Amino acid sequence: MRLTPDRVAAEYEWVRAREPTVVALINETRDALGDRFDTDVASVSPAAYRGAVDDVFADGEMAVNVAGYVSILRDLDVANDYPGFVVDEVLGRALAETIAGGQPLSILAAATFHFADIHTDDEAAEADPAGLDDLDAALAAGFQTRLPGWTWREEPSPFGVDVDG
Repeated sequence: MRLTPDRVAAEYEWVRAREPTVVALINETRDALGDRFDTDVASVSPAAYRGAVDDVFADGEMAVNVAGYVSILRDLDVANDYPGFVVDEVLGRALAETIAGGQPLSILAAATFHFADIHTDDEAAEADPAGLDDLDAALAAGFQTRLPGWTWREEPSPFGVDVDG
């Protein structure tokens, strides 16, 4: 695989075009997590997803890494699938962490990746590579973590130190 600016731009377009699948999975994941943690989580609109994709790919250092993970997962397939279970999970988790944008959000994205992964459609087309469901889960986990909607993220942290006072 060779990553060039043109290849990164092509992966950007692919990730944007994946919006219907990813936004639905984001909202399903948020609903399930909200139920699990007894909280309301705002849903993500297609426009918010596209804006977040734009932000990720506008950062060249992040864009090349995201494009690399996306490229690999789009093409990753392992004979009999199960022997490749670990590699697609590792790559998916790393993609989710990268999209989330650093600590502490990256650890939340990694955990959410595994949660979202169990909600992806197991009835993918026979011709689809094994990594595609992990790619969808990674995009959903990374972007749902990055985007607003969680109450605890909307309020100031009680752990911030007042350095001016």
